[in-house]
Amino acid sequence: MQLAIDEARQALGRTSPNPAVGAVIVRDGEIVGRGHTQPPGGAHAEVMALRAAGAAAGGATVYCTLEPCAHFGRTPPCTDALIAAGVSAVYYAIDDPDAQVGGRGRRALEAAGISVTVGDGADEVNVVLAGYLKHRRTGLPLVVVKYAASLDGRIAAASGDSRWVSGPETLEWAHRERQYLDAIVVGSGTVVADDPTLTARPGGTTEGVHQPLRVVVDSRGRTPAHAKVLTGPSSTLIATADGSAPAWRAAMTARGAEVVVLPTLPGADGAAHVDLAALLGELGRRGVLVALFEGGGVLLGSLFDARLVDRVYAVLAPLIVGAVRAPAAVAGRGAERMSDAVRLHDVTVERLGEDTLISGVPVWPDATSDGRD
Repeated sequence: MQLAIDEARQALGRTSPNPAVGAVIVRDGEIVGRGHTQPPGGAHAEVMALRAAGAAAGGATVYCTLEPCAHFGRTPPCTDALIAAGVSAVYYAIDDPDAQVGGRGRRALEAAGISVTVGDGADEVNVVLAGYLKHRRTGLPLVVVKYAASLDGRIAAASGDSRWVSGPETLEWAHRERQYLDAIVVGSGTVVADDPTLTARPGGTTEGVHQPLRVVVDSRGRTPAHAKVLTGPSSTLIATADGSAPAWRAAMTARGAEVVVLPTLPGADGAAHVDLAALLGELGRRGVLVALFEGGGVLLGSLFDARLVDRVYAVLAPLIVGAVRAPAAVAGRGAERMSDAVRLHDVTVERLGEDTLISGVPVWPDATSDGRD
């Protein structure tokens, strides 16, 4: 099963809105086929593995990360292919929550006399497919927050200079991880201050690399026409509010971006900001399974205030800024008391050169608790 999970990881970011699935076929103790889901319209993992196995699939055991599909979509059911190949047993990690599957795959295989076992590798697959699982259950993407900050929580100096807070190892890690995403989201302040391209460049190149959708949250129309995020190999979506200038929207469209006008909510500063829940709904409708929010602090603060964050990646660099005017990694209304602070669980710690990567899942404080129980 671990090899099947490794195959699934290779497909992350490339299959949405379909799940990134891996499959391995074993016969007489030898691997005879393996594969992962191809981009939409292409073959699913089980079919790719069956093609690799050929006639050796007869009587073999199949390991796959997700329940095989039993319905016609862009491709025929995987259960039909497994039955036709004559496999003897199927092990899969987790059931598929998609309404078109939901146990139908298992029942179809068992009805054909194929032994089915569920649960092997479930914990790890639940992490790998977290975006797909959330999307199928809620219609919304998994929201991942990432930021790099000094030891005192600053993402830039007092002047706004932010190059570079973290080291080269963190930068390479970030570019490597971007290729497995569906969307990367920043606020207009980040675009104005840093002029990022928001592309995936592992090893310094975009050639042959999957590129996520680039999303700029720009309530007031601040993105300049010369911004790098409007160029390059991937698409750009600008989420704005009704109050932004029509001429600016037309300029963004002329530069190749897609502009969508969304509802607003009052932010911590009292101004109207794009409703981030509405933005997530829009991304979910577009088939985005995992959206990475990279900042700045106002955008991330709004996400935390609305309790919309599913996972946090915080990179701490070994430097201290110390300036009261330096922007914080997470702004917003925040916590009035320590008992109101968001804590992380399932925490992992990893070194990236001289930087430290801390990741975890937010635990939202109970509004009725005094924090002592």
